[in-house]
Amino acid sequence: MFLWLSEQLGFPGLLNLFRYITFRAGAATATALFIGLLIGPKFIGWLRVRQGKGQPIRSDGPESHFSKRGTPTMGGLMILTSLTVAMLLWMDLSNRYLWACLFITVGFGIIGFLDDYDKVTKRSHKGISARMRLFAEFVVAAIGCWIISWGAGTELYIPFYNGPVIDLGPFYIVFAAFVVVAFGNAVNLTDGLDGLATMPVIIASLAFLAISYLVGNAVFSAYLGIPYVPGVGHLTVLCSAIIGAGLAFLWFNAPPAAVFMGDTGSLALGGALGAIAVATQHEIVLGIIGGLFVVEAMSVIIQVFFYKKTGKRVFKMAPIHHHFEQMGWSEPTVVIRFWIISFVLALAGLSTLKLR
Repeated sequence: MFLWLSEQLGFPGLLNLFRYITFRAGAATATALFIGLLIGPKFIGWLRVRQGKGQPIRSDGPESHFSKRGTPTMGGLMILTSLTVAMLLWMDLSNRYLWACLFITVGFGIIGFLDDYDKVTKRSHKGISARMRLFAEFVVAAIGCWIISWGAGTELYIPFYNGPVIDLGPFYIVFAAFVVVAFGNAVNLTDGLDGLATMPVIIASLAFLAISYLVGNAVFSAYLGIPYVPGVGHLTVLCSAIIGAGLAFLWFNAPPAAVFMGDTGSLALGGALGAIAVATQHEIVLGIIGGLFVVEAMSVIIQVFFYKKTGKRVFKMAPIHHHFEQMGWSEPTVVIRFWIISFVLALAGLSTLKLR
């Protein structure tokens, strides 16, 4: 909105700063952080009153988690509120990539909210059915990815190779939607310990802030041999808003957590990262930068597959962060070590920009 208003006024004086993506990206971080910290206490209090019992705790989970019973969930609403307001204030309202990614982010957040609401209001605590949830996610992701493909194209790029590998044509929408849905659910599975998912999302957003800026710049993209997508540089504003909103939420989600983000937040943030990766044509690199989320999701798939086939478990408990808890690691130890792994993977993903 501020960019549009400044443009109407002819960018006089200091308003000329609004032309620059870097300035608006920094402003989006500050805005989302400020709003999140401002609304956090009252919002958490409201959730505590409305939810009563709070987040359901797995009966077969680690015993240390039983003390968390009663902690309110759906804190992802805080993230979505601060992120969306910051975006509407600082984004380029004419940019299709921002609208498509914001559509996926909010759409996944609504799906997660419906699931969370069902869990905290129904005695079964089961949430909406898995099939219905996946169907809704694929519909939202497909629409968003279809809009993205208008400008970004349908070519598939892989790390360490200069140029597109193959043009997937109409099948690209299916592939892109799968990336978004898979990553949304991978982040959702990771969100099992205080602060475990939040910081890796922030780290991944920092990495994709750099990637989106470089991909949207013709000079830098040509030098690095990465795809150039005009207009995608504006996604730095979205990445920055995610960082600001994530930091504000982490203030309240740090151990011991005063609130959980729930599916409302984890699905939305995972979907946002997936959408950004699709828009920048770095879907494969997302698997490296977000490798922690991939491992968490794969641990669940492997556990379920082998248990059904053999009746035996590969891990003491899945997702894999619970496995390490069962090995005797304290929750803060697991969280901080996983943060370190996430940081290293982000650096590895960024290194692929030059190794082509």
